[in-house]
Amino acid sequence: MDAKEEAAETAEVRGKLKRLHTTAEELATYLRRNAGQIVNYGERHRAGERISTGFVESAVNQVVSKRFSKRQSMRWAQAGAHLALQARTRVLNGELEDAFRRRWPGFQPLSKAEPDEAGNGSFALPLQPTVTTPVAHVL
Repeated sequence: MDAKEEAAETAEVRGKLKRLHTTAEELATYLRRNAGQIVNYGERHRAGERISTGFVESAVNQVVSKRFSKRQSMRWAQAGAHLALQARTRVLNGELEDAFRRRWPGFQPLSKAEPDEAGNGSFALPLQPTVTTPVAHVL
């Protein structure tokens, strides 16, 4: 190998080492910033807790694929499924009431002691939402 080839090989190795160093720094930064959210799977396993969400993902996939099936009488459209998932996510994150209050400023959830007509706890909504869109856009 002559000096020219050796120099090219050295430059290539240096480039790869620089990319490796950059990637390692990014990983270290990610780990530092997210240390509180990273699951300790070994600890969970020793405590007898589940360490996989595969069973949940499988159940979700089965429900969603069944609802998208053309043979299903109650079929979901993609837009409707997306909206249902957004609503469910807001429920789980405790953000649904705030979302309703942005749309209906007078919104107040009924207490569990005040069931709706079907006997379930529910939400009390004004009859008309607060509309901030100019009338010309509605027509």
